[in-house]
Amino acid sequence: MRAVQVIDTTGPEHLQVNDVAEPTPGADDVLVEVHAVGTSFPDLLLSRGEYQMRPEPPFTLGVDFAGVVVQGPEGRADLAPGTRVAGVAPYGAAAELVVNPAVSTFALPDSLSLDEGAALPMNYLTAQFALAERGGLKKGETVLVHGAAGGVGTATIQVAKGYGARTIAVCSTEAKCQVARDAGADEAVLIDGFKDAAKELTDGLGVDIVMDVVGGDVFTDSLRALAPQGRLLVVGFAAGQGIPEVKVNRLLLNNIDVRGVGWGAYAMMRPGFMEQQWAELVPMMEAGTIRPPVGATYGIEDFGKALLDLDQRRTLGKGVVRIR
Repeated sequence: MRAVQVIDTTGPEHLQVNDVAEPTPGADDVLVEVHAVGTSFPDLLLSRGEYQMRPEPPFTLGVDFAGVVVQGPEGRADLAPGTRVAGVAPYGAAAELVVNPAVSTFALPDSLSLDEGAALPMNYLTAQFALAERGGLKKGETVLVHGAAGGVGTATIQVAKGYGARTIAVCSTEAKCQVARDAGADEAVLIDGFKDAAKELTDGLGVDIVMDVVGGDVFTDSLRALAPQGRLLVVGFAAGQGIPEVKVNRLLLNNIDVRGVGWGAYAMMRPGFMEQQWAELVPMMEAGTIRPPVGATYGIEDFGKALLDLDQRRTLGKGVVRIR
């Protein structure tokens, strides 16, 4: 079978599509015929040897995937052969067949395509964990979302809407603001002056939660945009400007929190947690609140180009590579 492989960790420019042996599932695994793979920052970092997990080359990329079950665990009717599924793996899913644990493979509602399924798992499970588990989001609160036109950003908008929150998207261009509005954002503002815009949109009070995948220069103004007892959720540092520091007196004076969001390590250490998360999201999918915006689509030979587009912030929504 064909697979997208890292032969040496010199980056996405040097990926290869190779023939590899077909995998064999264990008792608690699902064998899936992969149709689509979502591009992700872990793929990009893995291709450069910069991820916390460093498999020995050659290895196959692919974190988010969607396809059709070939063989499922005994007694799991929800993962029977022929079932459309989405799943998340540490790596290895960018192949015509993948073996994945049943606990991180989920039946995909009929309302969503396989391309949309490949755009779901990591981003939407991260958003759910951030908002519900770490942020303690309550119905009627306001969530400000940085990087709102990207994969995690659009996921956060939709999950927040599913929980009954108001959303304010922050983007670098008006075109990206429109992507965020199309994803469901109630308001969209440009990053220049976002703090003042957020205050104005909340009658001077500020927002309850900031979802920050950007870091860098926006961090201090994100703290200033919070309402009393607001929570800033640190998800990543896409701006690439270094890791910001917190002046803790600001937290004390305004009764605000800065909370880390490390979904992957948390979820993978707790078998069944991802399945609980997915069950929480399914009603939002069925209601149409969750509808992953698929950006560009690519062929299997262009996986490297898809990762470069992601790296250079050209990707709106989630990039998807079609394996077959």
